[in-house]
Parts: sequence; structure tokens; C-alpha cells
Amino acid sequence: MGFVEADADYEVRTSEAIFPDDRGQTTSASELPLVLTSAEGQRIAERWLAEARVARDSARFTLPPSLMNVGAGDVIRLPDLHGDGLFRIDQSEQTDRQALEAVRIEPAIYEPQDVTEKTFGLRSFPPPVPVELMLMDLPLFTGDEDPVAPYVAASGVPWPGSVALYSSGQDAGYGLNRLLTSASMIGQTQTVLPKACAGLFDRGPALRVQLIRGDLQSVSVDQVLGGANLAVIGDGSAENWEVFQFADAEIVSEDTFEISMRLRGQAGSDGVTPSQWPEGSIFVLLDGQPQQIDLASSARGVTQHYRYGPGTRPLTDPSYQYRTDAFSGVGLRPYSVAHLRASPAGSDLDVTWIRRARMGGDSWDGEDVPLSESFERYAVRVFKDDVQVRQVSVSSPNWSYTSAMQSADGAGETRIDVAQVSDVYGEGPASSVTLVA
Repeated sequence: MGFVEADADYEVRTSEAIFPDDRGQTTSASELPLVLTSAEGQRIAERWLAEARVARDSARFTLPPSLMNVGAGDVIRLPDLHGDGLFRIDQSEQTDRQALEAVRIEPAIYEPQDVTEKTFGLRSFPPPVPVELMLMDLPLFTGDEDPVAPYVAASGVPWPGSVALYSSGQDAGYGLNRLLTSASMIGQTQTVLPKACAGLFDRGPALRVQLIRGDLQSVSVDQVLGGANLAVIGDGSAENWEVFQFADAEIVSEDTFEISMRLRGQAGSDGVTPSQWPEGSIFVLLDGQPQQIDLASSARGVTQHYRYGPGTRPLTDPSYQYRTDAFSGVGLRPYSVAHLRASPAGSDLDVTWIRRARMGGDSWDGEDVPLSESFERYAVRVFKDDVQVRQVSVSSPNWSYTSAMQSADGAGETRIDVAQVSDVYGEGPASSVTLVA
């Protein structure tokens, strides 16, 4: 027998009753639109089963007009094989006499019985509060990711159980893009993080981070070199993120950690790292919870509309928030060149650098890293007192700044910027070298 459970979350429950000696395969089921406790449901099922067996004994008889006061619903006593039995009249047909049909009953069936009540734990109710959600256009980490699609991370207190992200090319006709069932570790920094050299461990002051929820764990240096504790820090915009790793995480107060022993500017993000990340910067741990959303290659650079909120609520719920973003596909962005040098060669200047690869650059087996682009090309710009005076395009990692060019460009503090160019993305971040006059 199905009913609605009264002592839990008003879920549909089922009670079952069966005779121990019953070998039949017949099952009778009923659904009651009633709110009952588990004990009440069990007692009703057992009573129905007992009534069905007792009611196999039936009687049909007629009464004279003098006994017309006996009718349906009355209980009478009739003799049977076991003595006098009680029968309930279920049907009455009146003509010049009264024809009655009755079934046997047992009063003991209706006596109160002791049944143990089952207890059910109530699930907590998460209120539909707004959640924090970050859309991050990040570089490639393994090379297997979609280079265009950004990552999404969400968190909140209380966690609503799931967060739904809807997207559309316009503020209408939204479709479900991603359903996040686990909260990411998102927080804000409480200290300043100055820029540090990439490729070396940053042993500077610890970065204090207050998380919305979750815990950070310390790992060994070998685990860091293997890719553990990967995180990003940024200002919350789509593209302005620095990728870094950390080995040590020490809890200092509730949901607050100090992280140190950091590897900065990972995955080529050193080219876009500012001089410092101020207090209040956004921290997101890339522990596998942040996922890439669906974004077509044709939508790169095109403004997209997003609405997000608790996954158990409809899109029209007031808890849903709205934002727009356009993503350039940082996974396609070339790295900044390395080891940019300008050395005298007579009256000329030889400018040289080393190319970096955004994919497959970790192997030491080859003579050079893979190109990762359709062609090799660099944009070289010359600045005099921060004013651009020259721009050239070269196809090899060197360029000669001749004395004639220098004379034509005039006097002033000279800065040379070099950026690798992608046929899909365009120019990547530039590396700079300043010449001492």
C-alpha cells in the first residue's frame, strides 16, 4: 500500500503485508492519497490482508418484512462450521422480502496493535540564495582541453546542491549549458601578492586567502612538479588570470589559509601577470571541480549571455543572476618569448629571443619545442620614451636594429617589445627589453 510519509520529507512510501504460509504469486496494490506515519501504513496493510482472508466466508439469506430494520452495514451473528460467527452485511436487495449478502469479520482485526514507528532523517533545506560563479578563460594545461571554452566555478553558503548555468547568444532563448553538482574552492585574498619570477619557487611572504567553503592541503614539492595544487588568481574578469601552484597551505582561522612555496606564472600566464595582485583578488583552486562550458569556436569573441542559480530552481527564480561575457580563447594565445636580449654588433643591435610553445613544450627529447602554430612569426615594436616609433614583422627569433634605424627613430629611452603571433589568436603578450643610453 502506497501513502505519503508524514514524519520525513513527505515522500511516497510503501508498506507490505503477507501471510507466512501464503505461497501464491498474486499481489494486490493500492495507492492512498493520505499522509500517514509508517506504523499507520503498516497497520492498514495488515488489516486489509486479514480482512481479505476472513472475507472468504460469505453468506446469502433472506429476511421477512418484519426484520426490515436489518440492513447494509449491520453486523449479525450466524451459525457456521466453527460455531457462531459474526458477519457484516454488505449488500441489501429489498422486494416483498429482503435478500442480504454478508461476509465474515473478526473483531480482533480492528483492535489496536503495538507497531514500532520507523524514524527517517529530514534532509536540510537549502534556501535559494544567490551563488558566486566565475567564468575563466584559461590557457591549456594538458593540451587535451578545448582551447576556446572557458572554465566555470561556483560556490556558495549554503551550497544549493547544484548550480545551473544557462547560456544564449541573446538575452532570450536560454539553454542549459552546464549543471555543477559540486562546489569549487573560491575565495578572496587578504594580502598583496607581488609579481615573481616564473620557473622558480616564490619563497616570499605567504598569501592569505579566505575561502567561501572548503579546505586547502599542503603537498610535497614533487607533487607540485607533478601538477598538484594548481590554482588561479585574478580580478574576476574573463581573461585576467595568473596560473600558479603552491606546496604549503596553513590554516590560520576559519576558512582562511596562508599559502606559500609557490610556482608562479604557470602555463604562460607570466606574460599577463601584473606587478602585484591587490587585496581582494579572486582565488580559485583548479582541483577538477571547475569544468569547461560548451562554447562553439564560431562564438569566440562574441558576447554571450548567461544566467545562473540553484539547479533546483527554474530560470525565472529571483535567485538567478545575469551576466554577459566574450571570450577570446586564451587556450590559443601564444606564450611570451623568453630570454629577450639586445647586444651590440658594431654600430647595430642584435635582438634575439627564444620561442616558447603552448603545447608539447615539456619534452627534452627534441632540438626545439614544437611550433604549435601554422607559421612562425613575431611582431617587434620599438618605443622611444614610451612612444612607438617602429614596428616590423619577422619570421625567425632574431632581428637587427641597425644604426640607420636608430638614427631615424631619434633619441630617447629605447624599449623593444617582441610578441609571438598566432594566425588564429593574433599577438600574444609581449616581452620587453630596455636599452640603457
